[in-house]
Amino acid sequence: MADCQRLILGITGATGMLYVPALLQLLAAQNIEVHGIASDSGRKVLRFELGLDPEQLPQVTRWFAPDDFTAPPASGSAPYDAMVVLPCTMGSLAAIAGGYCGNLVHRCADVTLKERRPLLLAVRETPLNRTHLNNMLTAHEAGAILCPPMPSFYNRPKDMDEMALHFAARICDLLGVAVPAGSIKRWQGF
Repeated sequence: MADCQRLILGITGATGMLYVPALLQLLAAQNIEVHGIASDSGRKVLRFELGLDPEQLPQVTRWFAPDDFTAPPASGSAPYDAMVVLPCTMGSLAAIAGGYCGNLVHRCADVTLKERRPLLLAVRETPLNRTHLNNMLTAHEAGAILCPPMPSFYNRPKDMDEMALHFAARICDLLGVAVPAGSIKRWQGF
């Protein structure tokens, strides 16, 4: 994807909230404008895992209520370059794969796919059952990028924040967003 300048961040109720501030940090370094939607369960898990409300994430310039289907990103005419759902619950994956718009996160993902814009789903569950796998394949076939939060250890992260930053850089790579040189350790071979 060339020249991402504005994206939608969907936060749903899966574990893995430590990745959200890391991604926002990298996006802010590249002056990417981020608008956010937190599902009701996403709001609860963010508060539980990080002690934060979504509005306390300073890099997000605008928040939309999860039940506001009149919000700009609910329409394909709104100028967004991509969408990331981080973390993405299996329920959200199922809704997106099935074209069900139960909340604004689902609707925005549906719009992103229909407009053929990049949609990255950081699906979070283990183990996976057949339904999860079928939904992943359906979403992939519709054009979504599936990128489960699986940390790398070859870079020998010194703590969980560094591990989260490395995964967030992977998301940026997949969206075509430049990651500042030296901000993460890249694989250099043995």
